[in-house]
Amino acid sequence: MKLLSIFLRLTLLAVLAMPSVVVAQTSSSSAPTSTTSSTSHRKHHRKSSVRHRARTRASRPAASSRTTSSRTVHRAAYAHRRRHRYYEHFTASSYAEEQTAGDITGGEDPVVRQAAIAALGDMNGTVVVINPDNGRILAMVNQRLALSSGAEPCSTIKLSVALAALEEGIVTKDTLVDLGGRFHMTLTDALAHSNNLYFETVGRRLGFDRVKHYANMFGLGELAGYNIPGEQLGIYPDHPLPDDMGGVGRMCSFGESVSVTPLQLGALVAAIANGGTLYYLQHPQSPAEVASYQPHVKRRLDIGPLIPEMSVGMADVVRFGTARSVRANFREFPVLGKTGTCSNNGTRFGWFGSYADTPYGRLVAIIFLEGGRPTYGPKAAELAGIFYHNLEEQNYFVTMPPGQQKTDMTASSGR
Repeated sequence: MKLLSIFLRLTLLAVLAMPSVVVAQTSSSSAPTSTTSSTSHRKHHRKSSVRHRARTRASRPAASSRTTSSRTVHRAAYAHRRRHRYYEHFTASSYAEEQTAGDITGGEDPVVRQAAIAALGDMNGTVVVINPDNGRILAMVNQRLALSSGAEPCSTIKLSVALAALEEGIVTKDTLVDLGGRFHMTLTDALAHSNNLYFETVGRRLGFDRVKHYANMFGLGELAGYNIPGEQLGIYPDHPLPDDMGGVGRMCSFGESVSVTPLQLGALVAAIANGGTLYYLQHPQSPAEVASYQPHVKRRLDIGPLIPEMSVGMADVVRFGTARSVRANFREFPVLGKTGTCSNNGTRFGWFGSYADTPYGRLVAIIFLEGGRPTYGPKAAELAGIFYHNLEEQNYFVTMPPGQQKTDMTASSGR
């Protein structure tokens, strides 16, 4: 009887244990089904989340057209820059040796020349320094490049376009120009940040005929020098770019299809610095020529009232704009100018046209660089800062030679 009781208990325990085994086996065999169900649930959850976000976005008020346009412009510009950096291949070198070989220096200011050579270093470029109140070239480093046929002016063409727009009454320095999508900008900010869309818009309003008229008036498309041996001619075309290549807008923002020499840009910047007199530039080749130097006026430009409108933007270029690299080396006196960066057929160009506004007089410095990726406008501006710093270390601005001090400079320009 006792054995029977034990047998019955064992049998009962065995029977009770069987469902657990079945359940365990069932659970194990159905694991893939459970995972599939979980995955389907997550997919359903993601779809629900997407639909929820879509409904949420739809229920939100629409962003302003200005914000949308601004984002679109910035994204497009960023994408263009990324493509530009990734795909563009430069074949030219930014560095060179013996840039000064063959330079004629007998009539140059030795302090200015040495300061320019030291600033340029081994960069492939040229430095042209001008007394804006009589057109005398005080130093021309790497004369082979300075006297060449020129290059695309890049954004330095904006100086000519800005003067034309001011003269025609299209803008003042504070006029808000509609650039689309409720985005507006003034001339001052457009110069400081070298905004291409602004100058494309203003250039189209001017039209090619007026743009060319003023460019020629300011000396582009003609020799800048007076009997300077070896000087070549930059080109301002007689016809605008085709519309599918950007038309007159592209010419006014990048200077595409235009060729400007360092001397031409120097003569224009000197005219801005001296109040409107466009001098023939002269490069004395001996002390005797320096002693007998006589200025030659090409034409007087009626831009005196416009210069205060320009100068604020040109100063902001250096204070916080595209040429702020000047201030890394020189802060003693204000520097006003305009940078330019562009490329053509594997060669990159870097421009900076500037003048230092000192209590003792003004001094124009044009730096033009050719090369590859290390060559660009802000680099040219950095070298200009080094150049002005080198002169300051020599107390040059205080001890300007006779004929270059402020009283003599003013007298020579008739102001």
